[in-house]
Amino acid sequence: MSLPVGKQARYWGIAAAVFLGLLWGLGNVILPFVVGGAVAYFMDPVADRLERMGLSRAAATATISIVALLIFAILALLIVPMLLRQLIQLVNVAPTMFNDLHQFLTGKFPRLMDSNGVVHDTLNALGQTIQSRGVELARGLLSSALSVINAVVFIIVVPVVAFYLLLDWDKMVARIDDLLPRDHQMVVRQLAREIDTVLAAFVRGQVSVCLILGTFYAVSLMLAGLDFGLIIGAIAGLVTFIPYVGALIGGTLAIGLALFQFWGEWLSIGIVAGIFVIGQFLEGNVITPKLVGKSVGLHPVWLLFALSAFGTLFGFVGMLVAVPVAAALGVLARFSVARYTGSRLYQGLSGKEDD
Repeated sequence: MSLPVGKQARYWGIAAAVFLGLLWGLGNVILPFVVGGAVAYFMDPVADRLERMGLSRAAATATISIVALLIFAILALLIVPMLLRQLIQLVNVAPTMFNDLHQFLTGKFPRLMDSNGVVHDTLNALGQTIQSRGVELARGLLSSALSVINAVVFIIVVPVVAFYLLLDWDKMVARIDDLLPRDHQMVVRQLAREIDTVLAAFVRGQVSVCLILGTFYAVSLMLAGLDFGLIIGAIAGLVTFIPYVGALIGGTLAIGLALFQFWGEWLSIGIVAGIFVIGQFLEGNVITPKLVGKSVGLHPVWLLFALSAFGTLFGFVGMLVAVPVAAALGVLARFSVARYTGSRLYQGLSGKEDD
């Protein structure tokens, strides 16, 4: 005999409260384990494919780990320092760009740029804010994270956790499946499959899209001769998971910088703009349909809300778990709506008569 619905809801509510309490209480302590788990989940399909090619699970995990360490070393030694350097340089040169913009607008629109005007005061305020806060922010991005987490522990723990989770991933999934409530086993499995489908399409697919487009934008802008092309491409790729926002932000920054750098060289400015047009075409017609699919069930507004809410409540760890939690809640919401529309509460007596 199964438990009454009220008691089941109470137990699952307690489980959810314990989960949120752990996020709140442990916070940065569990960050390496959350990151390691995310890495293992992301790489599990690769390990499965290597197994189908004839490798054992241990050999597949070792191969993935070696390749990942090589990629991490390249990023740590080459890409990340260059990104930080360009970010600091961009922040330092921003006041000069605002001054040039101020002079340009003053020459073209003297009335608009009156010393007592709103536009004049706004540009001055923006320039002063970036100059006073920007460098501190850029240099503090890394140091603030490392002040919360011991960098050495983080760098060591994440690969170790990811290695062991990836090695035993299939066993853990099977063990969790054995612990499912017998009365709801089929329903939980179906919901878990739907959640995994959403996560696989969004997390694995969209991360791949972000990496591909970020690399395309960065390399193309650097080849076009645009200063700070690497950091602009990285920014555009980073926010590509929100449709059109990545291209809008990156394109605005890139074209704005191109206007300052190539003023009068309209071909160079057109090339910079064309890079983002091509990027948007590739994203919408080739990359995203191939890697993500037409629909993953995560609306951009719902995703932004989840990131904002969990980030505010639980900090950086909350932002990491926001996407899987949002995917799970989305699947549960659709399941609940389907149950509701098929119930007597929704259909009333008319539903019975139609039957």
